[in-house]
Amino acid sequence: MEAIKNYISNIKFEQVLPYLETWGGKILAAILVYFIGRIIVRLIVRVASKLMETAKLDETLKKFLSSVIRGVLMVFVILAVLGQLGIQTTSFIAVIGAAGLAIGLAFQDSLSNLAAGVLLIIFRPFNKNDYIEGAGTEGKVFEIGILTTTLKTPDNKKVIVPNGNIIGDNIINYTATGKRRVDLVFGCGYEDDIKKVKKLLEKIVNGHKKVLDTPEPQVAVSELADSSVNFVVRPWVKSADYWQVHFDLTEAVKVEFDKAGFSIPYPQQDVHMHNVK
Repeated sequence: MEAIKNYISNIKFEQVLPYLETWGGKILAAILVYFIGRIIVRLIVRVASKLMETAKLDETLKKFLSSVIRGVLMVFVILAVLGQLGIQTTSFIAVIGAAGLAIGLAFQDSLSNLAAGVLLIIFRPFNKNDYIEGAGTEGKVFEIGILTTTLKTPDNKKVIVPNGNIIGDNIINYTATGKRRVDLVFGCGYEDDIKKVKKLLEKIVNGHKKVLDTPEPQVAVSELADSSVNFVVRPWVKSADYWQVHFDLTEAVKVEFDKAGFSIPYPQQDVHMHNVK
């Protein structure tokens, strides 16, 4: 430390002056470019955020795009600062390009998920709390992220699905329209009066308080099967009431068929025993 102090004390102003004349203006200009550039970047990001708010973009996408814009602009600011210092930026641009290519190849799957996440947020094939099926799984949408979408299954499992898998597969949104049709099939025996069976099924369906009047429920004979006459029962319900109505009607049909004396055919097999002497 003592040697450094002695060296600094021996430096004369005449020795420093050439360096100040050469670099002083450049350093000052670089500092000014940096701070002015940061102010301009901040203003551009603020204007872009306002435009995204006006366009009602998703909050997640808005933050992501703001970060990307800020990062890209700051790269240009840093290149401008290096240019003021007299440093050739051509090589830096080449290095940045090569690094970007290498990163792109290394994170190819992640970038694919990133692009898919942006598409999901922009086009909104589903929203939070929608019940969807896609990428080989199904559940209620818990979170839509930039890279992944999180689902919660009916048995309360948390499933994290890459966005690339979702966007590349068929997406079934069960709650998008607010209504769903419950498709049920019930059979009666050939010896039963199908007119009475149909009236009973209509009574059961129309008597459920969560079955919608519009569209009108459908009850019709659909098939003369091997051992039964099959009826399709198709009531419309709110999406949230689907499974409750499904289970309630299935139980009610069994109870009411038993009361009315209608048979519900089921597979049977006759076994014949022969005595062999």
